[in-house]
This record gives sequence, C-alpha cells and structure tokens, in this order.
Amino acid sequence: MNITCTVLMALLVCFTNSFGALPKEISPNDYRGSDTERIQQAIEDATETTCQIRIPSYNANGTNIWMIDSAILLPSNIKLILDNCTIQLSDQSRDNMFRSDNVGLGISDPIWNENIDIIGVGDVTLRGADHPRATGDGARKLVRDPQKEMEKGNYRVSYGRDAGNKEMKQTGDWRNILILIAYVNKFTLKNVKIENTHAWSVSFERTVNAKLSNIRIENSEFINIEGKKLATSNKDGINLRQGCKYFRIDNISGKTGDDFIALSNLDVNYDAPKPNGSLNSTMVTSARWYGPEDDIEQIVITNVSCENRYRGIAIRASGQAGIHDVYINGLIFKGLQDRYEAILLGGKGYGKLSLSGKINNIYALNVIGNGRSLVRIEAPVHNCHFMNGMYNGENEAPTLYNIDKSKVENITENDWKKVQ
Repeated sequence: MNITCTVLMALLVCFTNSFGALPKEISPNDYRGSDTERIQQAIEDATETTCQIRIPSYNANGTNIWMIDSAILLPSNIKLILDNCTIQLSDQSRDNMFRSDNVGLGISDPIWNENIDIIGVGDVTLRGADHPRATGDGARKLVRDPQKEMEKGNYRVSYGRDAGNKEMKQTGDWRNILILIAYVNKFTLKNVKIENTHAWSVSFERTVNAKLSNIRIENSEFINIEGKKLATSNKDGINLRQGCKYFRIDNISGKTGDDFIALSNLDVNYDAPKPNGSLNSTMVTSARWYGPEDDIEQIVITNVSCENRYRGIAIRASGQAGIHDVYINGLIFKGLQDRYEAILLGGKGYGKLSLSGKINNIYALNVIGNGRSLVRIEAPVHNCHFMNGMYNGENEAPTLYNIDKSKVENITENDWKKVQ
C-alpha cells in the first residue's frame, strides 16, 4: 500500500508540473561525488519526485564549470534547466555529454523514451574537452598530427589523444557527438550555446516530435591545443538520421567545420551487419533503412544563419530511403572559400544513388547565399520548389544540377536568381 501511494504521489507531482506549477528545486549541489555523479543522482531523484532539476552557474566544488567525465543519461519525463551555467566534457571523457538512457553500448533492443527537455536560462554554454581523446566520425582514424597525415594523402583522419594507444579504439564513433538522442517521442532543446564539440553538435536517430530553438553553434574544424591548430573532422551542427519526424528547428546560428544542418537517411554497405549499440558506427542505433517508418519527414526549419566551407542544409538519402515534406523558410548561408552551396539535395558517395522520387516535396524560400550555388541537385528528386532566393556567388545560376535534368520531376523556381 505504501509503495502504491508513493508512486501515485510522484505521478501527481509530475502531472502538476506539466501544467505549470513550480516544483521543488533539485540541484546537483545537494549531492556528493564527481560532477557527473551528482548530476546523475539529481536526475534519478527527480524522476521519482519533481521530474525537474536545475543546474546552476555555481558548482559547490568551488568552480563555475561542471566537468563531465561520461554521458549524462536522460530518462523519460525529465526536464533539465540549465541556469546560466557552463558544462564541459573533461579531458578524461570519451563519451557524449547528454544521451537518452535507452541507447548505448550493448543495448541491442532499445525501447522508446518520451518527454525529455533541456532548457537553457540566461547564458548557457555546452563545450567539448580542452584536450579531446577522440574526434571525428566512425570512418576517421585518430592521429596526433592530422595535417602531417593529410600531406601524405591520408585524409580520413582526425585529432585525438588516444591515437596510437593500442588499448583504445583508433577511430571515432557516436560517442564523439555532444548530445545524442534516439528513440524519443517529444524532445526539446532550447537556448544554449554549443562550442568545440568532438564531432556533431547534436544528433537524432528515430526521434519524433522534437523542438530545437535559440541555439548558437561555434564548432570550428580546427582546435587550438598548446598553440597549435589541429584538424578535427565532422564538426556538423544538427543532424537528423533515420526515422526522424515532426521536427521544428528555429533560430539556429553560428559557424561549423562541416554541414550546419544535415538530414541524412543513408544505408551504406547494405550487406554489412548493423546492430544497435555497436561502436563501429556514428549511429548508436542501426544505420539501416527498414521501411517507411525510417523515412525522415515533416521537418520545419526556420531562421537559420550560418557559415562554413560545406553546406547550410544538406539533405542526403541513399537507395530507397526516403526524405520528404521538408519546409525551409529563412536561410542565410555564408560559404567560406566559395565552396559548396546553401542547400544540397541528394548527395553522392554514400552508398547507392537515391532512387527516383525518394527525396520529394522539399520547399525552400527566403534563401540568401554565396558558394557554388543556392541549391545543388545530385539525385532524381521530385516536387521540389524554391522561392525568393538571392545568390551572390561565383557562378551564373543559383541552381546547380549534378545530375541529368531529365531525371528530376516538377522542380520550380520563383524569383530564385543571381544578384550582384
């Protein structure tokens, strides 16, 4: 009877909170242990009581930084309020900063989580390690001197202190992503600044009903370590992978060392095993398209201002994997060194070419950019419409076709033009 009453009381508190009542504050400063341990303990207690914790700017250990040694694991029905705080991965960490607790190494059959919020208040910074052990995606070999390797013609490399340590994995993987969310229904990330991550800033897999807003990303491909600039690869901003649906992404700005926003539904090496929970991937869940449930769809992206040497918004699919019903309104893209384009549709070099019409119903309006084009089309896309675009790059046309134009269907441009 006592257990039943306790559970009912916890549910009542969480229900009350969802309708705006102020919960009792739970702070990691109320606990003992490392910063990671104290935050995790606060989360565990909050799931049984208030469903909410607040991480303040002041750390009871006497600092104003919260140092994370391993991923903070997020259960269902939890709200993290980041109150004017700085959270940083420690030099010991080779893990995410935040990850939904339903996925990870060895979790072969993940279940769904729901209702996870990370809300910044005031000035909030989430930062990678000063001396990262590993950077880059699952195809990057760790090296101490990336520039030296690139001069030899070895380009699939990225900096990491674990390079050469035979006891440590010598390539990157999904642990290099700062925030990794998978199999979650209803997720919010709001009002944070992200700096110097070890690979992608935020990545989603098989996540639905998500809201991302007011995010500033400073994620250069070069980091300064002891006065030397070292190359770190795959420094994307926001990534959506297989099965992401019903996203609203608004007011995102900054600079990245790779694509700023990427929608990627890729199934490379189709015959290879791709289990959940493997470290041999940049996805924590299976990097495979199993059917329409794994399509990326109903994505709204608004008010984006970004710069990099790559793309503003990259939409890539391979084979029969689908990406459709994507609405982009308001994109300002500054392409550094006049490379690439504001928007990419298709993407080559990632397995089989996207089948005809599997990328469809992409709408982009109010786009300003330079680079090679406003939009590059590299796949047989259908029903894609572009309106109110101003291109001030080096080429004459705002749209670049890297595919036979007879392969695409129903592409329209309205006031989509080159300007001086």
